[in-house]
Amino acid sequence: MPESGGRIVNEKNRVEQLVPYAIIFPYIRMGRSITGFNVNRTGGKFGPFEDQIFLGDYTQSILMRATTEQVNGVWQGGCYPFREGLSTGILNVEFTPGGNLICGGTNRGWPVRGIKPFAIERVEWSGKMPFEILRITIEPDGFKVSFTKPVEPITGTATSSYTISAFTHPYHAGYGGPEIEQHKSAVRSVTLADDGLSAIISLDKLRQGFVYELDLAGLRSCDSEPLLHRNAFYTVNEIPSFRSVPDRASSK
Repeated sequence: MPESGGRIVNEKNRVEQLVPYAIIFPYIRMGRSITGFNVNRTGGKFGPFEDQIFLGDYTQSILMRATTEQVNGVWQGGCYPFREGLSTGILNVEFTPGGNLICGGTNRGWPVRGIKPFAIERVEWSGKMPFEILRITIEPDGFKVSFTKPVEPITGTATSSYTISAFTHPYHAGYGGPEIEQHKSAVRSVTLADDGLSAIISLDKLRQGFVYELDLAGLRSCDSEPLLHRNAFYTVNEIPSFRSVPDRASSK
């Protein structure tokens, strides 16, 4: 049995059968009661987010995205805001053959942000590309962040555009738990791809068992747009030994 009050990174090394959760959704910042989820396999009909997981949240009446990868045989990944302002608490989401996302829910039994007692709503891809964090993957000393539109080079290569912090939780038998061991991670360097669609962020230290928050408020696209959603979160269960193949990147 795992020991209550420890850390997931220690318990999974001690208990062979323990599989760590792939993605932690920070409480309130990324939902309070996640419900139905579905994978976008619309063949590009729902924008650039093919093969990503879309999730509803009951209490906050929102939609979120998630991406996963397998590192050293263990699943982990990132989560991202997507849409808010839905009419009721979301219980399930489903993609249609035409590429729309149907969201259904109710406020029965628990307080929700949406004002309607029940609703079925449709989210359509408008065809207009937003400037978003497309996906985060891990590197031996940091992260690779991919974008939906090219990042302009001045903000894209400035370390001050990337604010990284981290926290973990106590791994215990009780319900819930505080964010503990919070700390900032210094960004040592940023390598922006020649096409501006990805950046590799090198940190002073990367720790297993922590959730890393990326705040990219300083970035601008080549069209001078800020990110539609500036924050994302990545759960580090494992750290790879080898760097991914660079995208003809130039460093500054």
